[in-house]
Amino acid sequence: MDKRFQAITVRTVFVVAILMHLRVPVAADGVKVSTFSIVAVDPQTGECGAAVASKYPAVGKVVPYVQADVGAFCTQHYHVPAWGPMALEQLAMGKPVEVIIAELLRQDRHPGQRQLSIIDMQGNTAVHHPTDAVKGSQYWGAMTGRFYACQGNTLAGSEVITQMAKAYERAEGSFTDRLVAALLAGDRAGGDHRGRLAAGVRVAKKGEAGVWFQLDVDESDDAVNELVENYLKSKHAVRGTWLPEPDKR
Repeated sequence: MDKRFQAITVRTVFVVAILMHLRVPVAADGVKVSTFSIVAVDPQTGECGAAVASKYPAVGKVVPYVQADVGAFCTQHYHVPAWGPMALEQLAMGKPVEVIIAELLRQDRHPGQRQLSIIDMQGNTAVHHPTDAVKGSQYWGAMTGRFYACQGNTLAGSEVITQMAKAYERAEGSFTDRLVAALLAGDRAGGDHRGRLAAGVRVAKKGEAGVWFQLDVDESDDAVNELVENYLKSKHAVRGTWLPEPDKR
């Protein structure tokens, strides 16, 4: 082998290995986080939160981002974790949600591979879809309502989104109860069509430092149901009166 070619090959492999170790996205062929999620706020209680489920392990640690008195943000389908703090920082500066999404994507080489969702404390929402996603990442979509947005990709069907929205609007209980109810409804509607490996919830509240409540199932055969079971056992103040209905599937 030509020594010059061999040196270039070794150097390329070394760089790629470093990027993989650091989990830095390599354009659109980086880590694909196919998932369904909800971002929401409750202006009356000063709470904001996000809940997520996916076939991707430890998804709660890389998709949802929340900040008290600011709002919530999710990055999924070839996610860019660095955008989480950036989006919340811009939201705290008072930038409109649609402007934040546009600025994040302006220098992105593959905007059609990202799915993003953001909400401020007034309930303004913006969602961006992975319009260039391959067939295996379909179905993707979103639904917004009063103080929330549900979105997902690589889904079993549109029912995942509509059932999440219905559950969030109809569930009786606390703000976090409703987030968990929405996640469970999406899972029961088919969720991520590849499987149910991980789930997570994040909630922030005005007057409480950092993330007020977080709960994760990083790897499981039935992550959402395990998350619900753990949530129902929680003694945290986020818990309300909600109890899941029997699964009729």
